[in-house]
Amino acid sequence: MTTVLTPVEGEAVGLAAVPDPVFSAGMVGPGTAIDPLRGPGKAVAPIAGKIMKLHPHAYVIVGDDGKGVLVHLGIDTVQLKGEGFRLLATEGDRVCAGQAVVAWDPSAVEGGGRSPVCPVVALDALSDAVTGVAQGRVQAGDELFIWE
Repeated sequence: MTTVLTPVEGEAVGLAAVPDPVFSAGMVGPGTAIDPLRGPGKAVAPIAGKIMKLHPHAYVIVGDDGKGVLVHLGIDTVQLKGEGFRLLATEGDRVCAGQAVVAWDPSAVEGGGRSPVCPVVALDALSDAVTGVAQGRVQAGDELFIWE
């Protein structure tokens, strides 16, 4: 069992609220999404492990149990080519759950005409493997869901 933490402060809205069919239909995997608080902030590691992929707008952390969690900071943010994001860690780093990974500003993402909603996905998990999904207001580092 893996406890996945909330990477950003905001409102837990569920994957169905993500304006991208790949995420909203659960094709990437089960999980939820956070509509982030507007303003500069930091996105933290949802689990302890190794940063396997790190882009300014998204990262994957794989725990010692082999479970990988994807955090995607906004939708279509790859088009920003890193603008508005600052890496606070390096690909290959080992991180603790709750450790800051990326600094960003959701209001700048939104101001550029993109959704700042952040999917948090259990990669390669069965749809029923995720339970106890948080709803409503969440703080970075709060329990977001359990991956059985």
